[in-house]
Amino acid sequence: MRLPPAYTLLGGKNAPDRRNTQQRMCESVDFSTDFDQLWSVMLARQRHDLILEAVSRHGSARVRELSELLSVSDMTIRRDLDALAARHLIHKVHGGATRVGAGSSNEPGFEAKQRRQQGEKERIAAAAADTVAPGSAIGLTAGTTTWTMAKYLLDIENLTVVTNSTSVARMLYTSRRSDLTVVLTGGVRTPSDALVGPIALAALARLNVDVLFMGVHGMDAAIGYSTPNIAEAELNAAFLRSAQRSTVVADHTKWGTRGLAQIAALEVADHVISDKDLPSAAVQAFVDADTELRLV
Repeated sequence: MRLPPAYTLLGGKNAPDRRNTQQRMCESVDFSTDFDQLWSVMLARQRHDLILEAVSRHGSARVRELSELLSVSDMTIRRDLDALAARHLIHKVHGGATRVGAGSSNEPGFEAKQRRQQGEKERIAAAAADTVAPGSAIGLTAGTTTWTMAKYLLDIENLTVVTNSTSVARMLYTSRRSDLTVVLTGGVRTPSDALVGPIALAALARLNVDVLFMGVHGMDAAIGYSTPNIAEAELNAAFLRSAQRSTVVADHTKWGTRGLAQIAALEVADHVISDKDLPSAAVQAFVDADTELRLV
């Protein structure tokens, strides 16, 4: 995350000299004023402006990212987030903050999500595809990480893929391999290009896959894996029941995000593939859940 160009952090390379600034302050305030206290207030206000800009631009921001961006402690950032949340300028969530209006029921479209964390998704997708054995039947839920994974599956021999994603199906159909079977569940389409509802559920009830690769909207120690869409949560839970083994593919920004509907607890997934920016608290949560974790 980069500082917005319109701002210069006090104390940074191009910042004004603190003594000169204090001297100018002396000319406009009473000399009995506690300058250290005034300086602290000024810094806090500028941090708040920068935090609001970051959250507005990216939709969310994590405590660790803001701490590194502003060169202050996690505790300072948490106090800043508390202050901003009290003014209803942000929503404070576990591990960070989200933009007001970007709540647990907000569901970004497929194209909007496709542009996020592209490098991380490529590494995660490639690592997940490496675990797929020729001759197996796998499930791919809807999502941009599973869609990215689909292109890495095109050269795997004698593969059957069950998916509820129109985007994943389109990617796989480009192969035209006679030994690649694609089973699209059918159903009602969501903003994330997932097919859900009774038709999709009925299809999954009669199918069994060796491994499910599941993308998620959010991961959290308390509520597990979640999505903003209730019907999609129900469909993904059915996908989990159809699989002998399950792997969640999700980048680090999903940690601490809570969607409206729970899919499953953390311990339900056998394996999680994420990137190396996953917070240490998340790593410990997966250890506690006895879930195999791979960071790429």
